Amino acid sequence: MSIPTSYLLALSAMLFIIGAVGVLTRRNTIVIFMSIELMLNSANLAFITFARAFESLTGQVMVFFVIAVAAAEVAVGLALIVTIFKSKRSIDIDQISDLRG
Repeated sequence: MSIPTSYLLALSAMLFIIGAVGVLTRRNTIVIFMSIELMLNSANLAFITFARAFESLTGQVMVFFVIAVAAAEVAVGLALIVTIFKSKRSIDIDQISDLRG
């Protein structure tokens, strides 16, 4: 028994939409990074779905690259968040935009 490709793509689209809404509406930097991770994971689900549908390994190889980008994004992003929190004592996105000078 196999899950239809359209169900998996619909799930991927819903996860991407939830992540995009989280990025656009939230002010907490940690929640924004979690939403970006959700969007990247929805792209991974779409890649795997297409790889299964077309019986190709290309989608699975792309997933490894997306996971590598996500790991780098988390490492750099969390380092920036910690540095900003040390100087501003807040991780509100509105205060981060005041880092001029």
